[in-house]
Amino acid sequence: MRARQQSESIDVFREAMIGLVRGDDPDLTARQMSIFLVCYTTRGPHTVRGLAERLRVQKPAVVRAIDRLEAFDLARREPDLQDRRSVLITQTAVGRNFLRQIRGSLAAGARSVAPLQVEERATSH
Repeated sequence: MRARQQSESIDVFREAMIGLVRGDDPDLTARQMSIFLVCYTTRGPHTVRGLAERLRVQKPAVVRAIDRLEAFDLARREPDLQDRRSVLITQTAVGRNFLRQIRGSLAAGARSVAPLQVEERATSH
């Protein structure tokens, strides 16, 4: 990715995060948000073990993050009927709505950054 694209991506991310912070939605740590996004944007099933491997963190850290996601009703633990030793991390209606809000915040961030980029290009010529 070119330096300009990287800068634009960071700008969009910054504006999206500011939009999320301003809202009434729960504040999630980077680990909690990462687990949330993996569970909602990648094909499951998702388990603590699988999430720990994917994020390269210890299982207890994933368990604590899932505890927090459950407290906000953003995820739910359900027994794995195929493997009774395992627990599946599943989506909730509240979590799907939160994902829509994240997507909206990213779109708003992109819209707010776009005029700045046009202005920068106009002044650099």
